Amino acid sequence: MSSPTRVYLYAEFQNATPFTEAVWKEVNPMMHTVPGLISKTWLSGVGTQSVGGFYAFDSLENAHAYATGMLSDFAKAAHASLTVKLFDGDVVAEASRGMNSPYYPA
Repeated sequence: MSSPTRVYLYAEFQNATPFTEAVWKEVNPMMHTVPGLISKTWLSGVGTQSVGGFYAFDSLENAHAYATGMLSDFAKAAHASLTVKLFDGDVVAEASRGMNSPYYPA
């Protein structure tokens, strides 16, 4: 099985800081240096104060490197529990186009 050319990463930090106090203004410029990162959508847990993101990467290797590098380092520095999941974006392309996904233009 070949490595996907489109990979989505979901990440969530369990913390007690409201998103309005999060460090996203400091993090965004650093995110522009992440190899293979195509986009990030910030997420804020409804009623949970968790903060996370939905990321699009150009390869499994780059997504994995980010998860085990910069993302893991952020979690350690914040003393936060981290959940990360990787998804194969190639195998779901046809189904996603059928649902008008912005990540899969027709």
